[in-house]
Amino acid sequence: QVQLVESGGGLVQAEGSLRLSCAASGRPFSNYSMGWFRQAPGKEREFVAAIGWSGYTYYSDSVKGRFTISRDNAKNTVYLQMNSLKPEDTAVYYCVAPDSGDFSLRPNWWRYWGQGTQVTVSS
Repeated sequence: QVQLVESGGGLVQAEGSLRLSCAASGRPFSNYSMGWFRQAPGKEREFVAAIGWSGYTYYSDSVKGRFTISRDNAKNTVYLQMNSLKPEDTAVYYCVAPDSGDFSLRPNWWRYWGQGTQVTVSS
């Protein structure tokens, strides 16, 4: 059973930074892509970033240039470094993993989800 456990959320002022971590277990971590989604109150889940098993990365336009996704296969962990945070980045952030394949912008494509971690950006 794949398990994903996020950490690192919190309250930060606008233009500040946070780093989210996601520890994965239950299968060989390095063989699979990983991703991050977020969901703000009253809104649908939104794709944030993904990283392939080879290290290829992809970002939504809303975070490109400010967020960086990375992975440490030795630690079975994926990270999301968030810089220049804006109040509109406020959301619950979820770590996700697929059954197989590269990545998708659609939340239903991702099989495994963490419990989420709250990020709140004050103005």
